[in-house]
Amino acid sequence: MNKKDIFKEIIRSFHMKPLAAVKKRPLELPFNSGKLITVSGVRRSGKTFLLLDAISRLLAQGVEISRIVYVNFEDERLDADKKDLDLILQAYQELYPEAELSKTYFFFDEIQNVDGWEKFIRRVYDTVSKNIFVTGSNSKLLSTDIATSLRGRNLGYEIYPLSFAECLSFGGINTDIHDSRNRAKIASNAGQYLLDGGFPELFFIAQDFRIKTLQGYFNVMLFKDLMERYKRKPHAHLLKYFIKRLLANISSPLSLHKIYNELRSQGYKIDKNLLYELMEELNSIYFFFPLRKYSASVIKRETSEKKFYAVDNGLAGAISFSIGEDRGKLLENAVFMQFHSTGSDIFFYKDKKECDFIHLATGGKPEAYQVAYDLASADTKKREFDGLIEACQRLGLTSGTIITMSEEFEEKTGGVKIQVVPFYKWALSCCPGGISQ
Repeated sequence: MNKKDIFKEIIRSFHMKPLAAVKKRPLELPFNSGKLITVSGVRRSGKTFLLLDAISRLLAQGVEISRIVYVNFEDERLDADKKDLDLILQAYQELYPEAELSKTYFFFDEIQNVDGWEKFIRRVYDTVSKNIFVTGSNSKLLSTDIATSLRGRNLGYEIYPLSFAECLSFGGINTDIHDSRNRAKIASNAGQYLLDGGFPELFFIAQDFRIKTLQGYFNVMLFKDLMERYKRKPHAHLLKYFIKRLLANISSPLSLHKIYNELRSQGYKIDKNLLYELMEELNSIYFFFPLRKYSASVIKRETSEKKFYAVDNGLAGAISFSIGEDRGKLLENAVFMQFHSTGSDIFFYKDKKECDFIHLATGGKPEAYQVAYDLASADTKKREFDGLIEACQRLGLTSGTIITMSEEFEEKTGGVKIQVVPFYKWALSCCPGGISQ
């Protein structure tokens, strides 16, 4: 079967089979905006289902299925390169010769698998149809690739694994924390969320298979997104070590120079720049995210040591036993992702003491947050209070927050009102998370 016939089969088979059932998320992709719609995010976070939801809504509005072209470039039947992309249009026109292309909706899933796809999309946008939706598992889809080829003619969205609020919704759990009957269920699910994370598929598979499923996600990211896309096969062993080293160090400031020296002492002959390249690539596939140190100086923010956090607790725990057993790190990682997934501007504070997160709220006003699994130990309570108080005093704040797993109280000390709140209450009331624009 030639490639045009393969595209015909893909288009035709999509038209003939019923749409998969879709669990709703807060975001609905817009229609008829005149803009290219891009959705990027980590693999298996629900990008395809956002497209299917959009298609379902189009059909509900009376758009005929024949006016919809959906191609998933993860389809094993495809081995397309950029010169083959025009065959999609040819195949569609041969299937539906009466169709008006300007009124056709094009959905291209994981299109970054085809090198040079940007010029094809720009040509379709400029000459064929403005109704184009694309997804990809690389952040460059929203930045370098699209910005270069379409220069502001797109609406971009980033999607992440489910936030805690979304997980409750997926599980059919009422999120009203003021109802005592709901509160116990919500608190219990918060503990499970800390371990399992928020990849949507996990809600539909047995607990026994979840770790294997997450390890499968990791292997695809490792081999397809890093080793193949970035030609990192010669560095496979180094890459695995680097990832596990970053996971073990979640929540602590880390210098890549320190890891470089560790590797050199173990006999690795590498260029330090390679580690910076690997870190950038891990960030581009939504695996790790850096957190900068708070400073009034932009230069100091960029050059000082950073913290690194993982996209999902379940994924991190599935490939690193050490973090999977550390509830404190898991809680801090979950808090980071709740902030990050909403596009919040956050930093960490470090001087004589440390404070986990400085969040710049509306208008740039800072808010200070500590994260501790519990404050049962007097030493832990003192350390967390002291770090928060120093950050608040330095930033001119009269109050700060400590997020714990279950404790809740208020205390004033050092001129600072400290509110201790459980994660589930904070996550539901302050930071729903999941999708950013």
